[in-house]
Amino acid sequence: MTKTDMMLKDFEDNVSPTKGAVCVELTIDSKTLPITFFVINGKCVYNLLLGRDWIPANCCVPSTMHQCLVQWVGDKIEVVPGDSYYIIASA
Repeated sequence: MTKTDMMLKDFEDNVSPTKGAVCVELTIDSKTLPITFFVINGKCVYNLLLGRDWIPANCCVPSTMHQCLVQWVGDKIEVVPGDSYYIIASA
């Protein structure tokens, strides 16, 4: 983990410092892209959030309502379903 001065705001507008940043290659179905995750100390429903930079870089459309991710791979479209275990666990 790399130290960083990044401050993040949560859904309730509370600002808190990050513990650091982790750079990894994230694979979703047939695509692999580099991404940086900022680690926080907090309670939340999500394990990770894919931000505004990652979504257009991956040419995808995430849908919380449909619990899936639609991404373009060349001329083809992939629909990546969410893990139903986590959907049920947080319901």
